[in-house]
Amino acid sequence: MGTSDQDRHELPRLAAPEVFNGPLILNLCRGAAEFCKVNRTVSGAGVPSQDVPRRLAEVRGWLRQKPSLAELRGAYPDEWVNVERDVAALVARDDVEELKAYLVRAASPPTRLPGRLPPEQFRVSAMIRQHMTIEAVNQAYLAASTGVVEGKIRFNLVNGYLMQKLLFAGDLQRKPVSMFWFRLVWPLLGQRRLLMPLVRPRGIYCFYSAALIARLADLIGDRRCLEIAAGDGTLSRFLTEAGVQVTATDDYSWGDTVRYPDTVLQQNAGKALRTHKPQVVISSWTPVGNTFERQVFSTPSVQTYIVIGSRHESAAGDWRAYRAQNNFDFAEDTALSRLVLPPENSGSVFVFQRKPAQAP
Repeated sequence: MGTSDQDRHELPRLAAPEVFNGPLILNLCRGAAEFCKVNRTVSGAGVPSQDVPRRLAEVRGWLRQKPSLAELRGAYPDEWVNVERDVAALVARDDVEELKAYLVRAASPPTRLPGRLPPEQFRVSAMIRQHMTIEAVNQAYLAASTGVVEGKIRFNLVNGYLMQKLLFAGDLQRKPVSMFWFRLVWPLLGQRRLLMPLVRPRGIYCFYSAALIARLADLIGDRRCLEIAAGDGTLSRFLTEAGVQVTATDDYSWGDTVRYPDTVLQQNAGKALRTHKPQVVISSWTPVGNTFERQVFSTPSVQTYIVIGSRHESAAGDWRAYRAQNNFDFAEDTALSRLVLPPENSGSVFVFQRKPAQAP
């Protein structure tokens, strides 16, 4: 769940990886374009003009408070006009791949492009547009996936009770999920599509089956294991209970979303790799465009890197780094992927194994 230690809080996240499916992405962007059209606003609405953050540090701090889309629109109406224009133009061209590329840019760290704007003003503009774009698409996704256009999303009594028993040990503390009970109960839950939209804002991007934990424990064996960007430490907690020698680390930059337990050490990925010199590294649902995973491939002690994420390359992980590195072979383990829940979440497990050293 982590990313580059400097910029993680700047990265808005799409509501779900499945937004990158071809037919859905077009419908969602059409919905976002319509949402933009009916939510035009006047300058300064919602945020007094004297309180609108302008400098980069102020904007970062404001975005950490997670302003609503209405507040974003009110504070930066000119940027909203630009977002509306861009999304409408993309939808009019009806090009799925172009839409995917646009959303990838929106969900990736800001980069400076040539132009007349000074660097700070450019980054402020880029960050605001990113958040506006992703929030508009997310609201279109929530409406499409839940049928709820406005108001709160809630489970009914039966669905809420069954999901709590199936997936959680208590409150929002996840438990290893029984595949037997999941296969039996999940198809009967009429409100199952509400689950991920409800839990993602709390930093939960998937559920781990008990079978997956057992298979991962076998894969790791008695080797030293490090989890980077561990978030609430759920995955490491399960692996520890399965007998794995694992250390959970995170830079704690998502403190407004995630409750970090004492079992998760406050270390960024680079420091954790240098300190613990792991033989195995594991991560789960790292953001698209992060800049820390590449450090795994340059750490000499690492023999295996296990990535739990999405089969949609534009939804999670640093695929540029995955392909640029030359020291590891990697492939999806489809048997493990089937054990990441729920299946509608398009979860996948990729395993990187260091290549044998070549003889001189």
